[in-house]
Amino acid sequence: WHSSIEYFSINNLIQLGNVVSSRFDYSDTSMKALALNKVLVTDLFFSQDDIYNIFANMNIEALTIADSELIHMVCPSSDSPFRYVNFAKNDLTDLLFQNCDKLIQLETFILKRNKFESLSKVSFMTSRMKSLRYLDVSSNLLRNSGAEKRCQWTDSLSELDLSSNQLTESVFECLPVRISKLDLQNNQIASVPKGIAELQSLKELNLASNRLADLPGCRAFAGLEILNVERNLILTPSADFLESCPSVKELQAGQNPFKCSCELQDFLRLERRSGGKLSGWPEA
Repeated sequence: WHSSIEYFSINNLIQLGNVVSSRFDYSDTSMKALALNKVLVTDLFFSQDDIYNIFANMNIEALTIADSELIHMVCPSSDSPFRYVNFAKNDLTDLLFQNCDKLIQLETFILKRNKFESLSKVSFMTSRMKSLRYLDVSSNLLRNSGAEKRCQWTDSLSELDLSSNQLTESVFECLPVRISKLDLQNNQIASVPKGIAELQSLKELNLASNRLADLPGCRAFAGLEILNVERNLILTPSADFLESCPSVKELQAGQNPFKCSCELQDFLRLERRSGGKLSGWPEA
């Protein structure tokens, strides 16, 4: 560890022997990033914290532990220099970093393909991450029931990936208000409810592969510029969309079961007159 190496990556590591506790000296080191991919632990009869504490307290900017059946990570014991953390494809749950206030420099946090279930607990996990800008919690087990409306996201969050979960339209009651890019594709969203809190900074919204029967209006996100509603259940898009979404520059709506009707023709006529926002029509 005390060498000139700055970037170190280990792939396909199998732990065979016992893990023993050791005091680790991180002073005067050159390391900036460590990546562990596909770690297999064969002997679980040791104190888990002996491992967690070594990683949690590293004085590096970027840490990756991916595809390694990781079940938990402790909060760093002091303010952490982590700016990038990737824990993709593990077995982490809603217990991760609850009440942890040491990740104040973390900007990018990747948690895709884990076992998170509660969207509100994910929001509370971020609430003390003062620098967090990008969070990926895609391909988890996230739900958001009506009883879970109380959410508390960090104010700094600008990009959020919630794709490939089990979220319904109630997710719109639990979103960071300053978000600019939101990915909700491949969920179970049937509509965008009226009366939700305004997301004034939202520029890009992905609702592909859901259960939408119509185009959502933009009353809650007046600044929206890019909307993706591909692979939904839209038969006839409402012409009201074009009136309520004046800032939209690109509408991706391919692979919907469009039904040729007077309403669809009216929509296309209005869409062409408003500058041609519909991408890929009619091929898609």
